[in-house]
Amino acid sequence: MEMRDGLRDFPVQFFEQSMKGLLSLLLLAILGVCGVGVVRTFIDLWHCFGDILAEGSLHHGFKAILLDVLMVLAVVEIYRTAMTYLSEGRVKVTYIIDTVLVAVLTEVMAFWYREVDASRMLLLLALVLTLMAVRIMAIRFSPKRRELCEGL
Repeated sequence: MEMRDGLRDFPVQFFEQSMKGLLSLLLLAILGVCGVGVVRTFIDLWHCFGDILAEGSLHHGFKAILLDVLMVLAVVEIYRTAMTYLSEGRVKVTYIIDTVLVAVLTEVMAFWYREVDASRMLLLLALVLTLMAVRIMAIRFSPKRRELCEGL
């Protein structure tokens, strides 16, 4: 009987170990992208100093640095989501929403530096408000919170 149970568990164990291996490779790739983003931020910072000395203009340099930092933060959120899946075996919805919020807010920051029509800005605002509402609901109705309430 134990042999049969072991054979039934083999596909599940194989899948889980395969996913952990692939996810570990993905985490290495994400770390590489994060490192490239940090290097790019310092390169843009160097160019910003060059712009200040040459033109006295901070506008373009600050824009590049701001967008670089926000994109690195989005990548960090993706890394955090993948690490949580690796350690807990599930994905936390709040981490995914945080990642999308950081990416969307990066776009909002980019809009400051270009002309955008009002309808597109309203759609983006609606998206941010919706994501905030979903995040609040995900925290309010999370499985861990339910377990805590049932334990009391």
